[in-house]
This record gives sequence, structure tokens and C-alpha cells, in this order.
Amino acid sequence: MKNSKLAAQARQNLDARFPEWQPAERFKPPVRGWIKAVREALGMSSAQLAKRLGIRQPTLVQIEQSEVRGTVQLQTLRRAAAAMNCTLVYALVPSESLDATVRARARAVARSRLRSVEHSMLLENQGVRAEDFESRIEALIRDVNPRTLWNEP
Repeated sequence: MKNSKLAAQARQNLDARFPEWQPAERFKPPVRGWIKAVREALGMSSAQLAKRLGIRQPTLVQIEQSEVRGTVQLQTLRRAAAAMNCTLVYALVPSESLDATVRARARAVARSRLRSVEHSMLLENQGVRAEDFESRIEALIRDVNPRTLWNEP
């Protein structure tokens, strides 16, 4: 129970920070990547940035291309950003609140668990009414250990 309370507190703390990051689409990289976009906006040539990074110009071009492909390393982005007097910002921004994600997952797991029990009960003519089913789901959501929610696909 202690872990679930700590997890709930962690979710609340993170959820409080995410509204300032919404909508996340505003952080979508330019088509040719952040490095090239910022470099060009600064009026800096690829040779000039390469020199500031202590690498050869063809290597910088490879880095810019790897950023566009999504294969660039974070440390490389951090170094390029610093060379252009920028700060790399890295975040995972949830599509909905973390609490909503956990509740939806708990609801799905609870529903799955209750369905298997309900099937056995129907075989014994002990079916569960819809309102009882929903109240049992809510009880399971309250009592479930959050770490067990992600054991199944």
C-alpha cells in the first residue's frame, strides 16, 4: 500500500508540471532538425559549427541527418546546443494525465479479471448485475497495486 501511495504522489507531482508543456506539438522539431534550423537562423555555416564542436564538417552533416532520422544521441544534441548557446530540453509529455492513464489501465485490468470470474459465476447461475460489476471494478481499482497493472500486455 505504501508503494501505491508513493506512486500516486509521484503521479500528482508530475501531472502538475505537464500543463505548461501542452500542447506537446509545439515542440515538434523542424523538418530539417533543430541543429540545422538553429544553426541557419544564427547565420552559422556547417563548417563553423563543426569547428566549434571540434569535429569535421562532414561529421556535422551526418549528425544533422541523424537528428532528422531520430537516431542522434542525446549527448550529441546537448553538445551541439551548447555550441550554439542553446539548452537541450528533453521530456516525455503524456498524452493525458498520468493519473488518467493509471485509472484507465486499472479499469481495463479489473474488467478483465472480473470477466473471467463472472464467466464462472454465470456457469453456476450467479451472474453479476451491471451496477454490481461497476462497483466491483471501482473497488479493484482502489485496491490494486499499481506495479501489477503493467504485467500483462
